[in-house]
Amino acid sequence: MPYIREIIHDGHPTLRKVAKKVDPKEIHDPLFQQLIDDMFETMYAAPGVGLAAPQVNVSKRLFVMDVQDDEHEPAVVINPKVELAQDEVEMTEGCLSVPGYVGEITRFDHVAITGLDRHGQKIRLEGRGLFAQCLQHEIDHLNGVLYVDRAKNVRIPETEEEQQIADAAQAEAS
Repeated sequence: MPYIREIIHDGHPTLRKVAKKVDPKEIHDPLFQQLIDDMFETMYAAPGVGLAAPQVNVSKRLFVMDVQDDEHEPAVVINPKVELAQDEVEMTEGCLSVPGYVGEITRFDHVAITGLDRHGQKIRLEGRGLFAQCLQHEIDHLNGVLYVDRAKNVRIPETEEEQQIADAAQAEAS
């Protein structure tokens, strides 16, 4: 039975560490599979579109995401590597680990990554827009980087659109 884990916030040392590579033999361990299920449960409850293991205080190169569109299935990515990053764009971003704030960040609009899925099979994910943004945001977490490290104009949301971006994080903080 999956359960909701605590999402740690900026200031917690785990968020600033480079996460450890997952040994492929570990993937089939029931505790590792439980972690994946718990991460999905936690992400949906927040609610968010992505969650990296360091955000639940587990320093492993693993994230889950679900941008909830018609093109992309919910994904588990273990030991991701960026294969393609094109077309820089500036976008507004928020984070469950930095609740109540948004900022402007430069990301790539088109990204492809490879990694392993929850069964240890090789996968390749490619996308644009929010999907690409989410991939980059979660990989940053695995490298000990928070969006506020690279963002400009980090602030409390000022518009309705910005508020929607921050709402997930604010729901988690309250």
